[in-house]
Amino acid sequence: MKERLQKYMASCGVASRRKCESIILEGKVKVNDTIVRELGVKVDLLKDKVYVDSKLITKEENKVYIALNKPEGYVSTVKDEKGRKTILDLINVKERIYPIGRLDYDTSGIIILTNDGDIYNKIIHPRHEIDKVYIAIIKGIPSNEKIKEFCNGVDIGGYITANADFKIIKKFKNSCEVKIIIHEGKNRQIRRMCDKIGHPVIALKRHSIGKLTLDNLPIGQWRYLKEAEENYLKNL
Repeated sequence: MKERLQKYMASCGVASRRKCESIILEGKVKVNDTIVRELGVKVDLLKDKVYVDSKLITKEENKVYIALNKPEGYVSTVKDEKGRKTILDLINVKERIYPIGRLDYDTSGIIILTNDGDIYNKIIHPRHEIDKVYIAIIKGIPSNEKIKEFCNGVDIGGYITANADFKIIKKFKNSCEVKIIIHEGKNRQIRRMCDKIGHPVIALKRHSIGKLTLDNLPIGQWRYLKEAEENYLKNL
């Protein structure tokens, strides 16, 4: 039985399938005695041995699905070149897990981690249009025109965002609390969208991803997903 190399790597918990493709192109993967630098290679699951950075990898038999309430001040990567704290510093499991998508360094809230490459692709792929709900504190109080502009899509630098939802929850003297719903995941998207309408973000937290919520999870803590939550992901 043969399988594409990047899919096999993802199933071994190396990284997401997309990241595995980058690792292959960087020349860090060897199949048996041959370094592979191109995509499309298939491996024999019964005969071939795959090495990443000279370490033999094997399939993760135990699939894990974890929800973390990410604090500010952590990066959503496995390793950080700048030596900053990563979200893996907060989680103690024996499996090699990686985050599904990212939250900015200065953004808190729910993030899902797993060693299941197929689940990663289901959540990330834009065709599923999974709602991501954020609660933000922004400067000033936007007018109805600005809210409409935000919801209809704004240019955040060569990219027009898809339709979104924006609702003012509470007004303060020089700021307000808002609920924002998007189904995309561009880098610092909500901050860039709010900047575009002239109301920069002061604080930002992701409340939910589809039907997955923090479920009263304290900041900096993590939990395994419940069976119903796992099934929800698998049936996307």
